Amino acid sequence: MMADPLSRRAALRAGLALGAAGGLAGIAELASVGGSAAAGRQLRIGYLPITDSAPLLIAHAQGRYTQAGLDVARPILFRSWASLAEAFLAAEVDVVHLLMPFAIQLRYALGAAVRVIAWNHTNGSALTVAPGLGRIEELAGRQVAIPYWWSIHNVVSQQMLRTAGLRPVVREQPSAAAGTVQMVVMSPADMLPALDTGTIGGYVVADPFNAAAEIKKVGRIARFVGDAWRDHACCVVVVRQELIDRAPEQVQGLVDALAAAQLWINTHRQATAGLLSSGRYLPQPVAAITRALTYPAERYTASGALHHPSWQGQRIGFAPYPFPSYTRRLVEAMRETAVDGDTGFLADIDPETVHRELVDDRFVLRALAGLGGPGAFGLPDSLNRVEEVEPA
Repeated sequence: MMADPLSRRAALRAGLALGAAGGLAGIAELASVGGSAAAGRQLRIGYLPITDSAPLLIAHAQGRYTQAGLDVARPILFRSWASLAEAFLAAEVDVVHLLMPFAIQLRYALGAAVRVIAWNHTNGSALTVAPGLGRIEELAGRQVAIPYWWSIHNVVSQQMLRTAGLRPVVREQPSAAAGTVQMVVMSPADMLPALDTGTIGGYVVADPFNAAAEIKKVGRIARFVGDAWRDHACCVVVVRQELIDRAPEQVQGLVDALAAAQLWINTHRQATAGLLSSGRYLPQPVAAITRALTYPAERYTASGALHHPSWQGQRIGFAPYPFPSYTRRLVEAMRETAVDGDTGFLADIDPETVHRELVDDRFVLRALAGLGGPGAFGLPDSLNRVEEVEPA
């Protein structure tokens, strides 16, 4: 008999909290008790109010799920990565966009039977600092906020800090003399007020929170994450294995709709901002969402926030194919990242095998074929690439 959903969710919440503190005992069992996804059942999508979620939301707004033969409920907004993961593991939602490092944690630390079926977007995040700060080195002795320990935000920000001669720390107090920067987890909605009051020196998070800080003149973008790791995947589309096993046709329709929405967004960014804003899906003002989706790259070259204008690193991109080279390089980078929690699971996994165990790219490959091939998204026909990581 399936566990009571409320009891299951309470247990998951407790387990994820323990996971943040380093105690993962019992979570593997909890992560496997989610409900079944029956073929033909209405699908439920969970998301956070960030531009990263745009493809899943635009596909709903434009009726693309219905066109693909799916019955999809209105996407459900969550306020934190932990609450989104709790609902996902408890089978309260079926499809989520999730931080790629978080997906690795769910699979290998918690033993959850989850699969990445597509990339949801590329780039889209930035290091935003207080207006008075110039170089990254000036963050010494301050706190930098991130949205979750196992996030690309934490991984790349620590790479940038170390390259600047600073040492990221977790529990010890930051010291300017020692050149340390304390990493703290904070809800994205709390980051801008904390920066405005001087509680933190900066934050690394998805847009439109960086754009909002610029518009309100309480922060400036010091570096785009996509300018440090070219076309990296921040959020990926994740489902439980049971959905793939029971209803592969639903998964294919989902990816078809998602990829078509991504292709449309790439050439309709202004319209995308309008569809997402005004309370339709995202609570932020249309000006911040529009800025996040459309602001020209060259505007940031003089400020030093953009080192590689040709990368278009500050602009969020939309392409569904999950590159194996990225998964491999990410696992290696996670091993070098300081977190307040368990890292032991990383020692037991092989970067060369994580991709094929975690990622199921069959649905994306079919979707690409139906949309004109990889070239329609600016991807190489070979679907191979070399990762370009330059945190300096």
